[in-house]
Amino acid sequence: PIYSVDETKLNNNLTLYQNYPNPVRNFTTISFSIPKGIEKAELKIYNIKGQLVRKFLIANNQSSIVWDGKNDKGKQLSNGIYLYRLKAGKKSFIKKMILMR
Repeated sequence: PIYSVDETKLNNNLTLYQNYPNPVRNFTTISFSIPKGIEKAELKIYNIKGQLVRKFLIANNQSSIVWDGKNDKGKQLSNGIYLYRLKAGKKSFIKKMILMR
């Protein structure tokens, strides 16, 4: 039998993927999938102390951001463990990455 795929079901889940490359040297790509109909989404990067170091607002149909290891003021961050959190609607996911130059 031939099965059809319902694209609305495929695109209905908020997903955060592991960044690549990890560990981060000069830059890394953080990919995600946001369900249609979610208007406000953001990705925040925190240091290991839980302090916010970088914030990205996510535009419609955007599926990734590239992070250069800098904070919101353009200052290069030190080596260490960082957490990134994707929040869209009432859901959020967190993953860990290592900055190592």
